[in-house]
Amino acid sequence: MEISTKESTQIQRLFLEDLQVGDHWVSDEREITAEDVADFALLTGDHDPLHEDSGMASPFGEPVVHGLLGLSVLAGLSSSRPAVATLALVGISDWQFESPVFFGDVVCVRTEVHDVQPHGRRAGRVTWNRELINQHGRVVQRGRFVTLVSARTRIRRDTKHQTASPRSLPPR
Repeated sequence: MEISTKESTQIQRLFLEDLQVGDHWVSDEREITAEDVADFALLTGDHDPLHEDSGMASPFGEPVVHGLLGLSVLAGLSSSRPAVATLALVGISDWQFESPVFFGDVVCVRTEVHDVQPHGRRAGRVTWNRELINQHGRVVQRGRFVTLVSARTRIRRDTKHQTASPRSLPPR
């Protein structure tokens, strides 16, 4: 659910109540450049020859993008499609690096809601299936992200099944 007009580029954020299992989106595309790889190497200290311009150390005959750079690009691209009222990233699981990402690859992210559960009174825990896809339609990375998403309204609980709060217990 995005709002975009010539007069306004404001994106409407989705809240927990807006998300249902099976909802899915595809992000914009982004090219991963040699400059991105060099910047990532400087930031992380990972200067493995596998990621150098010459590609001499790569078993693929050309340089390979850092796997975690691909994961980071995925996280960034998926933060706007969908635009969600995210409170925190709390986990990444089942992450697979299916195929290498090469310099100049153009990638996008396919996101699907896998699970939605209440978490406290003002948020929910959402599990997302995420795939990083290259310009050939090949899934190069995949796995699950778990985030806390803000609820638009306070979540009501079934009071029949709640345990007593410490304030309602009789004094010892």
